[in-house]
Amino acid sequence: MALEIQSLTPLIQVFDMPTSIAFYRDTLGFEMVESSTPGDDCDWAMLRLQGLYLMLNTMYEKPDRPPTPDVRRNFAHSDTCLYFGCPDVDAAYAHLQAAGVAANPPSIAPYGMKQLYLTDPDGYNLCFQWPA
Repeated sequence: MALEIQSLTPLIQVFDMPTSIAFYRDTLGFEMVESSTPGDDCDWAMLRLQGLYLMLNTMYEKPDRPPTPDVRRNFAHSDTCLYFGCPDVDAAYAHLQAAGVAANPPSIAPYGMKQLYLTDPDGYNLCFQWPA
């Protein structure tokens, strides 16, 4: 018998929580539904966009946070990609361009998916895709 599973919520570690929350909330449209403390400068946050959930956790406690991100740490998660089912990839591209997000135009993969790739402030790969 297969397990009954009704959702999946990724947790990613971020360097600067206010920057990450601003990206996911203000640029992509997620809303913050729960956090470890009020406001954007928290250590953990649960975000929601329609029926999708994403948790953000700080890489470092505030007293231990270095002044700049460790590029080796970002490289270590360069193989992580969050794929979003997005019926209008071209509209997503226009929205992101208007918001100042760097991304190459969408393209169609050999397996028939129209895809738009970009990275979030911590270097996580994001892909907005839909069958072409």
